[in-house]
Amino acid sequence: MGDMSNSDFYAKNQRNEGSHAAGFGCTVMELRSLMELRGAEAKHKLQEDYGEVEGLCKRLKTSPTEGLAGVQTDLDKRKEIFGKNLIPPKKPKTFLQLVWEALQDVTLIILEIAAIISLGLSFYHPPGESSGQVCGAAAGGVEDEGESEAGWIEGAAILLSVVCVVLVTAFNDWSKEKQFRGLQSRIEQEQKFQVVRGSQVIQLPVADIVVGDIAQIKYGDLLPADGVLIQGNDLKIDESSLTGESDHVKKSADKDPMLLSGTHVMEGSGRMVVTAVGVNSQTGIIFTLLGASTEEEEKKEKKEGAVEDGHQNTDCSHPPIHPIATIATDGAAGINAPGSASLINVKKQDGAAAMEMQPLKSAEGGEADEKEKKKVSAPKKEKSVLQGKLTKLAVQIGKAGLIMSAITVIILVLYFCIDNFVMNKRPWKQECTPIYVQYFVKFFIIGVTVLVVAVPEGLPLAVTISLAYSVKKMMKDNNLVRHLDACETMGNATAICSDKTGTLTTNRMTAVQCYVGDVHYKKIPDPGVLPPKSLDLLYYAISLNSAYTSKILPPDKDGSLPKQVGNKTECGLLGLVLELKRDYQTIRNQIPEEKLYKVYTFNSVRKSMSTVIKLPDGSFRMYSKGASEIILKKCNQILNEVGEPRAFRPRDKDEMVKKVIEPMACDGLRTICVAYRDFPRNPEPNWDDENNILNDLTAICIVGIEDPVRPEVPDAIQKCQRAGITVRMVTGDNINTARAIAIKCGIIHPGEDFLCIDGKEFNRRIRNEKGEVEQERIDKVWPKLRVLARSSPTDKHTLVKGIIDSTMVDQRQVVAVTGDGTNDGPALKKADVGFAMGIAGTDVAKEASDIILTDDNFSSIVKAVMWGRNVYDSISKFLQFQLTVNVVAVIVAFTGACITQDSPLKAVQMLWVNLIMDTFASLALATEPPTESLLRRKPYGRNKPLISSTMTKNILGHAVYQLVLIFTLLFVGEQMFDIDSGRNAPLHAPPSEHYTIIFNTFVMMQLFNEINARKIHGERNVFDGIFGNPIFCSIVLGTFVVQVIIVQFGGKPFSCHPLSLEQWMWCVFIGLGELVWGQVIASIPNSKLRFLRRAGQLTQKDELPEEDVSEENQEIDHAERELRRGQILWFRGLNRIQTQIEVVNTFKSGTSFQGAGALRRQSSTTSQTQDVTNVSSPSHVSLSNAISSPTSATAPPSTGQC
Repeated sequence: MGDMSNSDFYAKNQRNEGSHAAGFGCTVMELRSLMELRGAEAKHKLQEDYGEVEGLCKRLKTSPTEGLAGVQTDLDKRKEIFGKNLIPPKKPKTFLQLVWEALQDVTLIILEIAAIISLGLSFYHPPGESSGQVCGAAAGGVEDEGESEAGWIEGAAILLSVVCVVLVTAFNDWSKEKQFRGLQSRIEQEQKFQVVRGSQVIQLPVADIVVGDIAQIKYGDLLPADGVLIQGNDLKIDESSLTGESDHVKKSADKDPMLLSGTHVMEGSGRMVVTAVGVNSQTGIIFTLLGASTEEEEKKEKKEGAVEDGHQNTDCSHPPIHPIATIATDGAAGINAPGSASLINVKKQDGAAAMEMQPLKSAEGGEADEKEKKKVSAPKKEKSVLQGKLTKLAVQIGKAGLIMSAITVIILVLYFCIDNFVMNKRPWKQECTPIYVQYFVKFFIIGVTVLVVAVPEGLPLAVTISLAYSVKKMMKDNNLVRHLDACETMGNATAICSDKTGTLTTNRMTAVQCYVGDVHYKKIPDPGVLPPKSLDLLYYAISLNSAYTSKILPPDKDGSLPKQVGNKTECGLLGLVLELKRDYQTIRNQIPEEKLYKVYTFNSVRKSMSTVIKLPDGSFRMYSKGASEIILKKCNQILNEVGEPRAFRPRDKDEMVKKVIEPMACDGLRTICVAYRDFPRNPEPNWDDENNILNDLTAICIVGIEDPVRPEVPDAIQKCQRAGITVRMVTGDNINTARAIAIKCGIIHPGEDFLCIDGKEFNRRIRNEKGEVEQERIDKVWPKLRVLARSSPTDKHTLVKGIIDSTMVDQRQVVAVTGDGTNDGPALKKADVGFAMGIAGTDVAKEASDIILTDDNFSSIVKAVMWGRNVYDSISKFLQFQLTVNVVAVIVAFTGACITQDSPLKAVQMLWVNLIMDTFASLALATEPPTESLLRRKPYGRNKPLISSTMTKNILGHAVYQLVLIFTLLFVGEQMFDIDSGRNAPLHAPPSEHYTIIFNTFVMMQLFNEINARKIHGERNVFDGIFGNPIFCSIVLGTFVVQVIIVQFGGKPFSCHPLSLEQWMWCVFIGLGELVWGQVIASIPNSKLRFLRRAGQLTQKDELPEEDVSEENQEIDHAERELRRGQILWFRGLNRIQTQIEVVNTFKSGTSFQGAGALRRQSSTTSQTQDVTNVSSPSHVSLSNAISSPTSATAPPSTGQC
């Protein structure tokens, strides 16, 4: 990070430096340069310039032990001088930008052009009186009706409806963006941090931390600001988000005290003084530069685009190009070039850079943004299963629509030409050209409207609305969704691997049994019964050898339980001290945290915690606590009934396990052993030699801690099992405890065939002689596995990966995982859906997760499953409705145009229908609330076709009903209603009652079919729960009201003629017939309709290969790249074979699936091209970003087609 760029960037800060120094003993710039140093260099600078950390605290006017006083004026002053702890987010897109984006839609552009041409031509009148005779039938009826002035209305109406569609789309995008920002800020508020203010430890939102605050850091934290360590125990930090180095860095006040924001605490605890926040912290500086450079890049691309366009045909050496192009590339290279180059960026930006920074998603840390960056380069990754299927379907329908609309236009034009110029032998006259062109434009508009109706642009909208709605509602169900598609994936979940503590249990630990002085007490004894020596040792061991952040506070309300703060197991032990009528706080005040000689903090390898103190005579005593079987192995003495140590032999240990530990564990208790060891004053032991230090202990007591099962969990697990989801418990606890809790929860039922094993046994079963994990071995274990105890984070990851990669079941398993610890990160990332605990979870776990459970409760996961399935069903409901309308509208427009030379449904009417069925229906059907019945069926699985056979039956059934009625009305309607026929009307003829009735009936049928579409599994009662969805009711009613207005008062723009009450009654009656017809269709059993199965599988064939490639894409490292290329070639080969098989099948069955085949081929090759682009070496990407010149921008795709 070049100093020049920094000083330049903060030039404006320098002006105020004088006033800064006035308030505090150091300036922003001094602190920033201090934080850029590391290790010994930093330590030296601290000593020389500041006089150690204490000196730094003095200058920052803060106390290392008591923190800031917390006076508001002082805090405001600090924020003003040193900045706030937030990085301003990027400005959201304005509504106008979103409108502009919505206008980019190709079909809309075609419509706009057609409408403008139609508008222009409608004002042209052929010269001369006898134009009618001159141009023949073509102009017939134009002048007679005296309506030609109204010719412009259709064009204008089309433009108006396009505006409507665009505004609605833009508004939806805008509200989605807004919701997302709301979600983001909610995630940010969730993250709080422990800070000492006025000698009280309080939880503060990260944004409120100021320079000079004393922050308490512990295992699992994501550091919110830069700071200098005051005191630390065994602290190890993962700085990979800043340095890229994956090794954990040891931090200590005397060797390397520098702590940086955005890094993770992997082990240990400590206190630091905050020295830089927000924009001035190390992460902030990087973000600032990123923000500036992305801005530059956008500007530069625009410039270059302009240059390209301006000089397309000129000679390359044209002088004006070079200066601009070179500036642009220099600016872009800026981010990579040290010092001066980045100066270019920053100089152009100046203060603006601060505004355009990427948001530091505090709950997602630095990496989140790198993820965003990667996402930009690889859009394939984000697609969920559902979106993949939908995109495919939309493309297929679009292709079919395009073919239909092209044929429509060709037939209309041919018919017109043959009729006029061949049959009636009319010459083409110069002055008649505009009238003929007007006809052609009309035909073209009809063609485009067929296309508009055919393309289901409501599909993506429906997905977005459905997901956004679900995410909003899931917040109320304690699910904070961080990645939209996680919500839908959850609906397909087939397995949940859950933690025990806190998720299945209440995470309120209480000591209920203990073993002291050779006696097993089934309930906590009176302190007078216990040997005084043992009691004293126990009192010291628990009070000192637990994090000082763990406390028991008085209850908030009278009569409720005391509040447990910090580590819940430690709170359980502290509760034991209080029950034995002692107060742990008095000892902690005598021996504050700084006086602890050495702390071995708890981690997943040690599974114990030890604290060393120096006794008054200069000797040392170490207190240890941890999982009983682990600590007892290291004990060679135990305190007897008078509190004196006696020998503790291996056979005593075995007896202890049988008589004490197993009975406690079988009651579902977690057993903790407390022990101690004395060391001589000299020689002082080598504290780094852990193996020797943590040995030869003397056991004081064994405590049985109860963590009761949450009352709502057994019911939730039963629901999961009914819904076809297997629940597995993966815990670090003792196997007996785990089994007891699993039985209480209902995960295992006595008498069933299941496996309960611990981590050791699990590894023995899944690894071969060389110690490598083998998939076949995992496949033998996981189907029956229900409880995995004493498991390490690696075991959890191995299990999740093994289940996901398993091919022994025909459906690929979709796995959800819950986790709270830092070490659960890999498993959470690997799972299809990772749930982090909102209360007990560490920041690292939250960052790796997809959904945060704000109440840490397992039953919230069941709600997530319900919402996920609901999303899938909402989309299916919408699809069923949409496809029925599509099929009918396209066939009506097509056949009508071919037989009567005019579509019975006019362009503007089609656009209205499109608006109903796309935008409004997606709103109505996508916001159906979930019901319990969703949990009574098995998961859909990944490769089930989107359109089930029941849905295909409904779509085809309703389409038949609608087509029969519309064609009846079209060809014999005028006789039935005794009105003039609307067929073969001339160009600008007034609207006819006949065609209005057809349009009105069509819309009525759609409205009632929308009610049918609410059920997709062949249920009878389509009104079930309809009033539970006010949005649905209001949209159906609203559409009906608007339809009445359009028909009665729409007139020329909507090509409508007002209808009488009787005609209206008929239209509504035919519409109501839809509901009756729906019941008829529901009565036909699917088994009778064999052909439907094929129809439903249209989208399924090569779902998997493509999807696997994109899925694997998430975790490609360099070693896998070559392998991936091979895979893609393999898929390509596979695809060719598939295509050939398809051709053969088509010939056999004599049907034509040609469109679908061609489409499938195309979509899969495009996906491969994209994949190879993403896979091909990263240098391509950075190059094309850095030098966004046309040459490199086109380079990656060419590698794709190799």
